[in-house]
Amino acid sequence: MQITEHVHALRIPFQVHLPSGVTLERFVYTFLILGTRICLVDSGVATSETVIFETLEKAGRKPREIDLLVLTHSHPDHIGAARAIREQTGCLVAAHGAEKGWIEDVDLQSRERPVPGFRTLVGGSVPVGRSLADGDEIDLGDGHSLKVLHAPGHSAGSICLLYEKERALFSADAVPVAGEIPIYEDIVESVRTLKRLRALPGVDHLLAAWDRPRQGREVDEAIAGGQQTLQRIHSIVTGLAGKGAPGNPMELCRKALAAMGLPPALANPLIARSFLSSLKVKDGRNLFKA
Repeated sequence: MQITEHVHALRIPFQVHLPSGVTLERFVYTFLILGTRICLVDSGVATSETVIFETLEKAGRKPREIDLLVLTHSHPDHIGAARAIREQTGCLVAAHGAEKGWIEDVDLQSRERPVPGFRTLVGGSVPVGRSLADGDEIDLGDGHSLKVLHAPGHSAGSICLLYEKERALFSADAVPVAGEIPIYEDIVESVRTLKRLRALPGVDHLLAAWDRPRQGREVDEAIAGGQQTLQRIHSIVTGLAGKGAPGNPMELCRKALAAMGLPPALANPLIARSFLSSLKVKDGRNLFKA
């Protein structure tokens, strides 16, 4: 799907098999920027290189023209095909320094952040040739560039990318989607990130990993919706926990999911950790107060 003159969006479906026996039908977006240089934003899950390379061929370009792969963070659905893409193209891989360890050692990530189906989602480790930080500029050639925005919350080293010439914001997983599984490390950092993204001027295209491309007025609506989603989760979790200790985190997780209208069978340690971050907030239940 062509979004702007140079940006193409690829929707890649995949499945996650949970220990509970539930199979989740998921998808993730990757993005190709087809300029003098070809930049790929995120790699999708393992084997996604097939779809990516076929898309390039249809556009009259060659996979070997990819010279840069920017990974917005280290989670499996974003780095899964990175190794295969680098092996076949020789491209430079770039990511935030805080995500480097888990990208370069996926066994370490699997141990420290176990995800159902990790081994089927990730094709292997890949070296990060450039560490990115907030405010960095990524040269795309011919006067085009991406500005790196550090966007913690979903993960410590998550980044968004602002493509000012085409008024596009690659938001990765920074903007929560109502009705989707809530996964983040720090709800307060997520709130700060959303405030920053919503304040950016001149964004006509919001390009997220877990949501369809949004444009025009939908951009602000989507980010505002993400804020409302976080506030609703926070209110539910703090309401369930009350003034005492949270008790069993998994039980709290199941109850919170049910209150959100999601199947309690989805409960897992990653979602439980997301919810528990609400209990660290000391300044009341309104996350977005001035």
